[in-house]
Amino acid sequence: MIELRPASMKDLELLNYWDTKQHVIDCDPDDGLNWEVELNRNPEWREQLIAELNGKPIGFILIIDPYLEETNYWGNVERNKRAIDIWIGEERNLNQGYGTKMMKLAIQRCFRNPSVEGILIDPLKSNTKAHKFYERLGFKFIEERQFDGTDCFVYEYKRKKPAKSTRSLEAH
Repeated sequence: MIELRPASMKDLELLNYWDTKQHVIDCDPDDGLNWEVELNRNPEWREQLIAELNGKPIGFILIIDPYLEETNYWGNVERNKRAIDIWIGEERNLNQGYGTKMMKLAIQRCFRNPSVEGILIDPLKSNTKAHKFYERLGFKFIEERQFDGTDCFVYEYKRKKPAKSTRSLEAH
């Protein structure tokens, strides 16, 4: 069973270790988070989560409000969106379905807030496996874009609109 919990300083060594893994670097070669600082910061616009499989850490999820995020990474973005970054720590845990479960949990978490209308992701343009992964989950391609000089594809998962109720007409 996979569950999400807030990341904390007790995860520092593990997160620094995962950052050295080639498959993690390949997903985001420019991302150099300073975990010592970031694990001690809890801005209102961000959640840092550890995914655990039966109580053992297997991955990391970052959920942000891109409208409020302080570096303006996403540029001009509408309100009521979230953006997700996700990775699996160990190679042996890749291609086991864990990433799918983690993303589904993250999507549910984002949409707990009724004002959230869509979720953005920005996999590298070259990461065709990630494109297929996100498309299988229901993300739709929006555009190709550069973030910090890196070519990425932007995808969005929109909140499903509730079906309109149909009332049967009653004879009077």
